[in-house]
Amino acid sequence: FGFNASFLPCLGYGNLSPSTAVGRIFCIVFALFGIPLNLVLLNEIGQLMLLGVQHCARRLEEVFHWQNKASFLMKTCALVTGLLLFLLLPPLLFSDKEGWSYEEGFYYSFITLSTIGFGDYVIGMNPDRTYPSWYKNVISLWILFGMAWLALVIKFCINILE
Repeated sequence: FGFNASFLPCLGYGNLSPSTAVGRIFCIVFALFGIPLNLVLLNEIGQLMLLGVQHCARRLEEVFHWQNKASFLMKTCALVTGLLLFLLLPPLLFSDKEGWSYEEGFYYSFITLSTIGFGDYVIGMNPDRTYPSWYKNVISLWILFGMAWLALVIKFCINILE
């Protein structure tokens, strides 16, 4: 279909784009189905994460006979764990593997998980660095679960505002 540049685990960074009319038409048709399916997938993963949090909250309520405290505690733990796993710890990996500062890694983490994806920072593209074989696969999983977690956080915020 006439694609330029190299493949990365996520699209939207401007370094992979169709270069022919057929490729562009294919991309549009694919996006018409792919974007809604991606949203469904992220919602399902987020719902599974939420079910896990709710299950833990119910177990705490049963064991310690807490009522509303368990639910609040589990939501707080899910928020803090997600912050660590998806926003605060990954910049340390990016600092090591990409040579970025912590702030640049945090910026990349937020911009990627929020799907803004400006393309000013892209993982695994520095020709002066050697990347481990697992690196892009782990980052792909991080993006998938991180986006689901962020969608869950946004859903919590919407529920609070309502």
